[in-house]
Amino acid sequence: MKLSIVIVNYNVEYFLEHCLYSVQKAIRNIDAEVLIVDNNSVDGSVKMLKEKFAQFYLIENKENVGFAKANNQAMRIAKGEYILLLNPDTVVEEDTFEKCISFMDSHKDCGGLGIKMIDGQGNILKESKRGFPTPWASFCKMSGLTSLFPTSKKYAQYYMGHLSYEETNQVDILAGAYMMMRKECLDKVGLLDEDYFMYGEDIDLSYRITLGGYKNYYYPEATIIHYKGESTKKSSLNYVYTFYNAMAIFAKKHLDAKQNKLYSFIIKLAIWIKAFFGFFSRIFKTFALPFFDFVLIYLGFYFLEKAWAIYYWGWEDYYPAHYMLFAVPCYILILLTSVYVAGGYSKKIRIPKIISGIFSGMLVLLVFYSLLPSELRYSRALVVLGSVMSLVVLLFIRLLIKFIRSGKLSFKDEEFLRCAIIADEQEAERIANLIHSTSLKPEFIALVSVGEKPSKDSFVGNVSQIDDIIRIYSITEVIFSAKSLSQSSINSLMNRLAKTNVKFTIAPPTADFIIGSNTINSPTDLYVVSLNSITNEDNKRKKRMFDFISSLILLIFSLILMWFTKNPFGYVKNCFFVLLNLRTWIGFGNDKQEIERGLPNLKKSILSPLDALKKEKLNQLDKQKLKLLYARNYSVYNDVNILFKCFRNLGQK
Repeated sequence: MKLSIVIVNYNVEYFLEHCLYSVQKAIRNIDAEVLIVDNNSVDGSVKMLKEKFAQFYLIENKENVGFAKANNQAMRIAKGEYILLLNPDTVVEEDTFEKCISFMDSHKDCGGLGIKMIDGQGNILKESKRGFPTPWASFCKMSGLTSLFPTSKKYAQYYMGHLSYEETNQVDILAGAYMMMRKECLDKVGLLDEDYFMYGEDIDLSYRITLGGYKNYYYPEATIIHYKGESTKKSSLNYVYTFYNAMAIFAKKHLDAKQNKLYSFIIKLAIWIKAFFGFFSRIFKTFALPFFDFVLIYLGFYFLEKAWAIYYWGWEDYYPAHYMLFAVPCYILILLTSVYVAGGYSKKIRIPKIISGIFSGMLVLLVFYSLLPSELRYSRALVVLGSVMSLVVLLFIRLLIKFIRSGKLSFKDEEFLRCAIIADEQEAERIANLIHSTSLKPEFIALVSVGEKPSKDSFVGNVSQIDDIIRIYSITEVIFSAKSLSQSSINSLMNRLAKTNVKFTIAPPTADFIIGSNTINSPTDLYVVSLNSITNEDNKRKKRMFDFISSLILLIFSLILMWFTKNPFGYVKNCFFVLLNLRTWIGFGNDKQEIERGLPNLKKSILSPLDALKKEKLNQLDKQKLKLLYARNYSVYNDVNILFKCFRNLGQK
């Protein structure tokens, strides 16, 4: 047998299905086997594999044994001359394997082979080629010097930035997302080191390949899409810390004591630098716009108060000084909080939500105003006029931001979808119907034929005209049909259209989902019918408001309520932690590994959905299913219900 393909899956059903469709096409002319190891997924992956890919060899683990161990399970029984480690969130071209096998056949010194990887937007992933993680190279990467000087031989050693992405070169390290190796080489140097929790396994094995007398090559003639790649979590401090632990294992294993000590110092220094800049960056991104809004609205209130005092009372200093010092800041905070709750501070500018937020805040202000004692009811007119003025200020700021971003002055909502579907007639209609069945609500759909002359009037043109179609119809997203187009054609089109700033997604054949990724620094998009994920922007905002309001109420009445809990002082501490956004009331508990089990990255929680169940005995699979259900179908009502049911446990760690 020529090739053994090993894929480890954990709760990525949709990506895996798309990957296997492409693998199926790529092995048609190759004597190959596909070995899939499922690490106890709960998302329906196993069922999908048995129904659609029964011809592939499946290993069903009863627990998540980790990436390295799972790969080793398959590699020990693999029969191929070459063994490929392939991530489930990848898509290969039809001739990818043939090209790689041909290269390794002609380069007998090649122990391992990596290829060009692109993200879902057609951009080359820098981890396609990597250098040896020396202390200096690792420090430059984690301190940001590599990003500042991406092509420097001195500062970009980690990604070998001085080497061209378009030329075949010998490299130090291969990426675990696509790692083709010679079996006789693995027999000599060993398999993946199972001491690594995550990250570092590929680095360690690549290094041992070179120690075994073989070479690692970067081969750009073959290309794959790697959707997740260096995703958002890799920019987090948690990733940096995990990466450090992996590198610490590597240093202890392969470096002498003196080098190991220096390595540890440099990496720890890089972590602190990353943490420092990351903290202030998050603070700035979170509070910069609300602070700017507050300042401008306050200035507006100042001039409005003076103008109204002169106009209505004939005296500039009619209102007391504490009106501007205390009353107005409270007005503004209520207005801006209302805008936040309405969704006015989401990543994309949404004018209708800002308008509804201001008017909701004004109503709240008027209600509170009516309940205040007469000496504190300064002016109902200023509340109304100030709210209108606040709306004008916010609209002006958002208009300015939109102009800076796009160069256009428009209040039109950014949240619209104008897509072009490149497919044959049957697939184009199927994909269009799929989009309409989701919550996307497209503004416009253009059907683009893969043939020269579209046979139906519903098609606006053919694929050769896609550049003009994007420009004329203001297309924001291009959807490729994997059934109608070859993967190499899709990759070529993505590369050609990379500078158009449109989003790319791919519709696998017969599947009820569309997969895509906007940029390498954003989460992967997955369009599936009837999902209300906790990662949704509106849901994240609702959850944070629930945490804030509930913790504030629980803290106000803590002198009474704390004595009804099992740990009164822990109750008070948790109220402060949740109020300050350091913890959340309801989540997945304290398990740091949950994100690696297919669940979204939430803050450590006091309670989990499991706490609300009366059942005492649940197996691990049932627990994971319940947590996954909570994440996929989030509701504030569920959070409220869990909190009330488990009130006595609010003081637990």
